[in-house]
Amino acid sequence: MPGVTARIAAPFHFNEYLDELPRSMVDGRRLRWLEGLTALAYGSSLIPAKFAARRFQPQVLHNTYYFPVKPPPGARGVVTVYDMIHEKHPQFFLSSRFITRIKLASVRAADQVICISQSTRRDLLAAFDLPEHKVCVTPLGFDRMNCLLTGESAQAFRLRVMGTAAPYILYVGSRANYKNFLGLLQAYSNSRWLRGNFQLLCFGGGNFSRAEHDALSSAGVGNTVRYFGGSDAELAAAYAHAALFVCPSLYEGFGIPVLEAMSVDCPVACSNISSLPEVVGDAAMLFDPNDPDAICAALESVLNSAAAAESLRSRARIRRELFSWRRCAQDTLDIYRRALQS
Repeated sequence: MPGVTARIAAPFHFNEYLDELPRSMVDGRRLRWLEGLTALAYGSSLIPAKFAARRFQPQVLHNTYYFPVKPPPGARGVVTVYDMIHEKHPQFFLSSRFITRIKLASVRAADQVICISQSTRRDLLAAFDLPEHKVCVTPLGFDRMNCLLTGESAQAFRLRVMGTAAPYILYVGSRANYKNFLGLLQAYSNSRWLRGNFQLLCFGGGNFSRAEHDALSSAGVGNTVRYFGGSDAELAAAYAHAALFVCPSLYEGFGIPVLEAMSVDCPVACSNISSLPEVVGDAAMLFDPNDPDAICAALESVLNSAAAAESLRSRARIRRELFSWRRCAQDTLDIYRRALQS
């Protein structure tokens, strides 16, 4: 942004996207062998990050996670809270108590707290005793996927990835616990019409585990549910050639994939809870993620009606224009200025 000098202190990290920035912006280096060793990267970066902050002498120190790195004298502190999943669904995480403890310390110490959705802000204020005036919202942006498309036809993509030209429903990302993949699987397997007319493609999140293979076999859908992973270009193609993108999650702090799907005119069906309704507005078919019958009915209502699918596409073209990284950056800069004036 004009008039802003930014520097990232990430002493030891495995974030490949930082490689795309000018080296002068990043104080640290990427260690590929650290990937997956989050606790080690976190712990080993704490002291070097403190020294980096002192060298740079910023007006604002923005912790993008819950680092106990305090701003240098005279600077203001900002922290981002992405979600409250550890507080809303602690049963899914062994680290919930630890995350809650460092999150609470971080938000209490900050001059301004940024939440990525109104839903996250409500959950944060309900869980912690904080002054409402210091908790702000900056909706995230998303990367439009249409620029990554290669021109490969839908039929060619389906044959290459799935071995069949049959249309498919797309699921993207992690399938663990609160992502509710098993709820989607139950809804899909319960519908003879869905099974008979559509494959279910799972992109990313790692190949199916033994337990997932057993679940697919028990549901009788081992031949119609497929896994595929790859680059951002492959993900863009997966969105573009899907009959429908579905997000059955029990909780999301924001939900970038729904906007990615909208960016290539893929109809969306998603949960009606947490942040997803405020992101999709009227541009998605909503359902109760705790009810497999409701998931099934939502999928069938879109997939069985060309008019319903086109209506979602049309509304999504308007909705997706509300979100961009430039707007997110401008909103963040406004919060920095607010912190400096406090």
